Amino acid sequence: MIIFAEIYILLPMKQILFTVYFWLIAVPVLCAATVVTALLTIVLSPLFPDSKLSYFPARSWARFVCFVLFVRVKISGMEHIDPKQSYVFVLNHQSYFDIFIVYGWLPSIFKWIMKSELRKIPFVGLACQAAGHIFIDRSSPVAASKSVEKAKEQLQHGVSVVVFPEGTRTRDGKMQPFKRGAFRIAADLELPIVTATLIGSYERFPRTTSRFTPGKVELRIHKAIDVKPYLPDKISELIDFTWKEINSELVTV
Repeated sequence: MIIFAEIYILLPMKQILFTVYFWLIAVPVLCAATVVTALLTIVLSPLFPDSKLSYFPARSWARFVCFVLFVRVKISGMEHIDPKQSYVFVLNHQSYFDIFIVYGWLPSIFKWIMKSELRKIPFVGLACQAAGHIFIDRSSPVAASKSVEKAKEQLQHGVSVVVFPEGTRTRDGKMQPFKRGAFRIAADLELPIVTATLIGSYERFPRTTSRFTPGKVELRIHKAIDVKPYLPDKISELIDFTWKEINSELVTV
């Protein structure tokens, strides 16, 4: 009984210590790192567009965030990616932390398709704009369509695009239905789709809480999907197939 009582006391104490560390040390350090990363990206992106050099600050920043917050990252399926090939990467969206995992460990040069509201974030919005990421305006179908057309222009010479087709973070850890935007891009340009499953990101930082929990996150990359067999009128089947492929890894955890 004494042993169990000690364990019960230690667990809350660890949570308290991490919370103090998170707000007093991690947050200030990561805010400073974010500003430096944004400034480097703003300077390097116009000089070395779509290069490893211009992406190096953001990728280093993403890995640094994981290191500071004690997140262990496991990635599998890298052999499915050809760095010279452009892809449409489709992933499930578990939490804000997904951004750090994808930015830090996905080997391709890619563009995010992100909500236009993110453009207003100080430093970060300007850095994303300099890097060529695509802000999607969802205020109207016409505006959203223009954003998709801009994304198509970026996809060449091995530059890919990353999309969370659920459109927003999950509230309960379960996948939501997919929107068609990513599949429209892949179909129009006949680009292969690479699905990937994020596991553990929801447990680290659920949408319904502001508390962060250290631990492990996995990124499982699947084989590329040739979209041509689904053209021109089987896009719904393609969406259903990719949803099931990503979700199949979640239900086995």
